[in-house]
Amino acid sequence: MYFDRSGTASSSDMRLFTWLVLFVQLLGVFAVVITAVWMGHYRGGFAWQSDPGLQFNYHPLFMVIGMIFLYADGILAYRVFRNDRKIIIKVLHACMHVAALIFASVGLKAVFDSHNLNKPPINNLYSLHSWMGLFVVVCFGLQWLMGFLSFLWPKFGAAFRTMYMPAHTFWGVALLILATSTALLGIFEKAHFSLGKDYANLPSEAFLLNFLGIVLIAFTGLVVYLVTKPEYKRQPSPEEDHVPLDS
Repeated sequence: MYFDRSGTASSSDMRLFTWLVLFVQLLGVFAVVITAVWMGHYRGGFAWQSDPGLQFNYHPLFMVIGMIFLYADGILAYRVFRNDRKIIIKVLHACMHVAALIFASVGLKAVFDSHNLNKPPINNLYSLHSWMGLFVVVCFGLQWLMGFLSFLWPKFGAAFRTMYMPAHTFWGVALLILATSTALLGIFEKAHFSLGKDYANLPSEAFLLNFLGIVLIAFTGLVVYLVTKPEYKRQPSPEEDHVPLDS
């Protein structure tokens, strides 16, 4: 890799960055489509409250859209729009994560309603998947709130923001990894309940689920690579403050 005198990546490396971002978007859309096909084709489609089993199907779809795809794109905003004004990127970053939180909230309501409306009702929050999922969503909401109060509508001083920024960056990446891990647990759990011993015979649904897991791992791995590589970090313009608010 070659760098210019400012320490940023060269134009050839930025072309690679662009192609990697496009590939990440393709993987993200692919993951959403595969989840929709899984729920729509193999699990009977979607309904709201009229059929608890079909209402559940919104849960994996909305969680993949919100807590993985939109969440990751919100993180990538600081890398992709590296030449735009910081305030614009901040608003985009915050709005994409609000959208992620909305999808996640509806996805959680879908699974709770599905369990409670089932005859007989199914217990809530008994599995490792559910514990991790609730932890990730609650922490994600707190992460958004702290980011909003620290950087978008600052209620804390510069010293606190400087101290908090590394934690905000770390937990942003850590929660994405945890969200993907939770999704993988959920895929296995659903496969176990839906396919049982037939899973070992690798029917088409099992193959699709395994492939979905690989796509989610590749998507998250590439996003983490892009947001942690120092050369892709957004460089502050001279008129911006010197508090390192870019992730």
